[in-house]
Amino acid sequence: MNPCTFFKCLADDTRLKSLLLIGKTGEVCVCDLMEALGLDQPKTSRHLAQLRKCGILVDERRGKWVFYKLHPELPKWAKDVIFNAAEQNETYFGSALKKLVASQSSTLTCC
Repeated sequence: MNPCTFFKCLADDTRLKSLLLIGKTGEVCVCDLMEALGLDQPKTSRHLAQLRKCGILVDERRGKWVFYKLHPELPKWAKDVIFNAAEQNETYFGSALKKLVASQSSTLTCC
């Protein structure tokens, strides 16, 4: 992975928050991410597709839902950046994290 490509992919607020949420929780469904970020499905999916295209995320379809997690072949330095940024900047995405956790634990969730 090229560091320039990696950081360019993270230069968008939505993509960065999405990646930090995925890094913090391990795996996220599109519907839960939509709830956490307050975005519609097309916009959420477009940003996730960009992260997948950059080689940062992989997806897995389960029925009609798509789940995203960090690419297993992501270099250690890139994982370290993601995990350290998530650990040190919870105020940046803490509100979205609370919404994500609530959505994931809700019995009314779409997934």
